[in-house]
Amino acid sequence: MPMPASEIERLIKAALPDAEVFITDLAGDGDHYRAQVISEAFRGKSRVQQHQLVYASLGGQVGGALHALALETATPETA
Repeated sequence: MPMPASEIERLIKAALPDAEVFITDLAGDGDHYRAQVISEAFRGKSRVQQHQLVYASLGGQVGGALHALALETATPETA
């Protein structure tokens, strides 16, 4: 069953409360999304560490209910 964009946003914001989250459904099927996440929590972290924070917030849903997620992360200054 596809994961709604609103659920992706809710999960990310639960883990990163200051995050600005922009979700785009890439294929119109509810399975392939792009997420742009801007958060102060990314400051001083490598791109890999930033992505790990977001993936952790999704609780293992990537590859399951959430088939594919193209991820862009930034701090407020680099957004």
